[in-house]
Amino acid sequence: MKVLVTGGAGFIGSHLADGMLAAGHRVVVIDNESTGKRENVPSGAAFIRGDVASLGELEAAFEGGVDAVCHIAGQVSIIKSFTDPVADLRINVQGTINVLQLCLKYKVPRLLYASSMTNYGQTEVLPIPETHRCEPTSYYGITKYAAERYVQTTASRTDLAFGFHATSFRMYNVYGPRQALDNPYQGVLGIFLGNLLRKEPITIFGDGEQSRDFIYIGDVVRAWVTSLGNERTFGRIFNVGSGRRLTINQLADAVLHAFKQSRSTWEVRYLPARPGEQRHVEADIRGVAAAIGWKPTMSFEDGLSETLRWATRSAASHVSGGELKDRYR
Repeated sequence: MKVLVTGGAGFIGSHLADGMLAAGHRVVVIDNESTGKRENVPSGAAFIRGDVASLGELEAAFEGGVDAVCHIAGQVSIIKSFTDPVADLRINVQGTINVLQLCLKYKVPRLLYASSMTNYGQTEVLPIPETHRCEPTSYYGITKYAAERYVQTTASRTDLAFGFHATSFRMYNVYGPRQALDNPYQGVLGIFLGNLLRKEPITIFGDGEQSRDFIYIGDVVRAWVTSLGNERTFGRIFNVGSGRRLTINQLADAVLHAFKQSRSTWEVRYLPARPGEQRHVEADIRGVAAAIGWKPTMSFEDGLSETLRWATRSAASHVSGGELKDRYR
């Protein structure tokens, strides 16, 4: 297939582009480089600089013909969704509507959409099945859920002149190489690794006993690639997580231990909890397992080691050897 990956210069999107190429597909990437990096795009993929929120810019990626779209591009910060809700709405909802309009215009038969665990909001049901009600508690969660409904509703239309099949993946806390180490709004594991590399205190919002489900990027890519041509995923919504949760305190301890540090040797600060944050999340992954035989294969411990190796190399490429050595004294 010829696969378009929106947001393909970012963390998840670039890995997905790699995975699609490895599976033998042709790949086109569109990204506005607001958070993604051109260097992340694999050399085998065609690259278009453009914004999914601009219908004209996005259409340039469709004009050569597309067999499938993996829609990853989005605004991913809960805090930014509160400080700039219009931008959050424009990127996450309008951007998704633009993708859908062009899929219909160019009769693209397949769409995979990156939805979010934030759709569920606060819940005492753990692990959370896809059938659980969605009551998002952040503006970000609202826009991701709205976009998901646009995707699934469009795919269920009976008035289309062609077969259009969509799958939405409710993504949990994805981590791994290429995760931002210097963006305070993206990915708590990347934030903590960046803190340690820069010799900064770790900051935890709330009491640290809130829990998250961390899933390695390689496992995520495998779920997407396997689902692409699988009819059992058509029209479905799947959780993509590890099925295991860690508290943020446990995450901080694991990162500190990886650097041969501890709370007794490194400053850990606690600040008030932020609005919209879920208290506990853990994915029920039986649905995707039954549909495509998928299950995560990377343990958190091994995934953290892989991510740390990458982060260390990344830091070394941006500072001199002497400066890096000094950071680890």
